[in-house]
Amino acid sequence: MKILFVADGRSPISQNWIRYFAQRGDEVYLASTFACDVDFPVKRLVFTPVAFSAVKKQTTRPGSASAQTLGLRTLIRQWLGPLTIPRSAQKLSEFIQEVQPDIVHALRVPYEGMLTAQAYQKLSGTKPPFLASIWGNDFTLHAPSTPLMKYYTRLTMKTVTALHADCARDIRLAHEWGLSVDKLTLVTPGNGGVRSDVFYPNPEPAKNPVIINPRGFRAYVRNEEFFKAIPLVLAKRADAKFICSSMAGVAQAIQWTKELGIEDAVQLNPQLSHAQMADVFRSAQIVVSPAIHDGTPNSLLEGMACGCFPIAGDLESIREWITHGENGLLVNPNDSQSIADAILLALENKDLRRNAAGLNTNMISTRAEYGMNMKKVAGFYESLLPTP
Repeated sequence: MKILFVADGRSPISQNWIRYFAQRGDEVYLASTFACDVDFPVKRLVFTPVAFSAVKKQTTRPGSASAQTLGLRTLIRQWLGPLTIPRSAQKLSEFIQEVQPDIVHALRVPYEGMLTAQAYQKLSGTKPPFLASIWGNDFTLHAPSTPLMKYYTRLTMKTVTALHADCARDIRLAHEWGLSVDKLTLVTPGNGGVRSDVFYPNPEPAKNPVIINPRGFRAYVRNEEFFKAIPLVLAKRADAKFICSSMAGVAQAIQWTKELGIEDAVQLNPQLSHAQMADVFRSAQIVVSPAIHDGTPNSLLEGMACGCFPIAGDLESIREWITHGENGLLVNPNDSQSIADAILLALENKDLRRNAAGLNTNMISTRAEYGMNMKKVAGFYESLLPTP
């Protein structure tokens, strides 16, 4: 197959997905919205900036932005980012015409799907099938944010041949945003799934009361409430330790630990590789995802695969994976007391953690295993191709 991906090429999620097809021998092209390098073979990589992505450093990973300006930059991209789409779409349409791919897959709606949908308006003649992926907050956070974001979300849903989402909720929302009911859909984890050779549990569960927040700083993650929950937990479990991913050197995180007097209990980690993250997960008893917008968080599944007991925001998409009180706990991510109460309950209830670990291991292996899911994706691609 000749596949053209339109994606943020820096993203570990995008790379995990694209690598599968590059390594199996497909002819892979990448139109990246951010400058990047990749460690897998691509026939050609072009930089197609959109929504001010040209000003981002190549080494900056998604989710590693400065906490102080995160909200402001999100607003700027939502209001002004769509204005950059028409010009970038011309470059992408020319690339599609040149490559003549069998299929075009945009990994995410803002702005890769939007860019591709606009580029398709410029294409003439027979157009290749256009598949778009919905990532966790594309509909719930970004789509309704501004008039132009609404317009381009609807244009994308109208233009796609098929849709991939990481949760069933987003298939439902896609129809509300204009996806025709006769178009094909697929639900699988956004990064292809969990690599069982990397993310697996220890033979013996973690014995120390370690809690990890793997989400980094994102506009939709309530990290302030998570940090405020820490002294509430320490008041009853002084031996608890907290690990926060991708927060080393982040001024806001350092400030919170000082203001709350919790420096000794909190470890701010740098960005880690998948293998390093797996080791951290296996050292922890609990993984916390305090998000108010989400689909299926890859880091949450990875933590569950390593035996961590999951605590997450009570969202429709998360309820597709967690049944409260059985294989995890659901909380109000805007309430530090709710987060603290769930952590304390999980720390004190060894049987709950043990039973949840068994349920989650089975669920990950049957619903989220990488190889199994990517074979399903490859079959989905083939179903979109014209009959010879």
